[in-house]
Amino acid sequence: MKTNKLLLFALIIGIAITAITTTGFKAVDTNTDDSISMILQDDPADAKYPKGAKIYKEKCIICHQASGEGIPGAFPPLKNSDYLMADPIRAVAQTLNGSHEEMVVNGITYTAPMTPQVDTKEDAVAVINYILNAWGNKGGTVTLDDVKAVNIVR
Repeated sequence: MKTNKLLLFALIIGIAITAITTTGFKAVDTNTDDSISMILQDDPADAKYPKGAKIYKEKCIICHQASGEGIPGAFPPLKNSDYLMADPIRAVAQTLNGSHEEMVVNGITYTAPMTPQVDTKEDAVAVINYILNAWGNKGGTVTLDDVKAVNIVR
């Protein structure tokens, strides 16, 4: 019995190490309280849109994943998303206000609600600009002027 538990533990550790080394995670010493923080650092969008990258990693990553590929059938992809690229202003509104609408992304229907993720247009624009340019997306940018008509509804 003890041997089975050790084998299971070793298997789990091996899978975790494989996942970390193949998905672009890097351990970076942030020198805060002598801790090591796991952050993603391989995408050029991280450097170009640091505020948006930070928000994404704090709020969006759990559903849309580090790869931006989402969780099939549950949470839509943001990487190569026809729905996102068709209307980035709508994405800003959804990030601010959430969404309970059915959406079809790359031919797949998603019905899970999205809760509001940020409180300000500035934060919404920052994270959407990051997403529009992460994972090889070539979605351009939106400005605060572009989203002046978006209302915050709560």
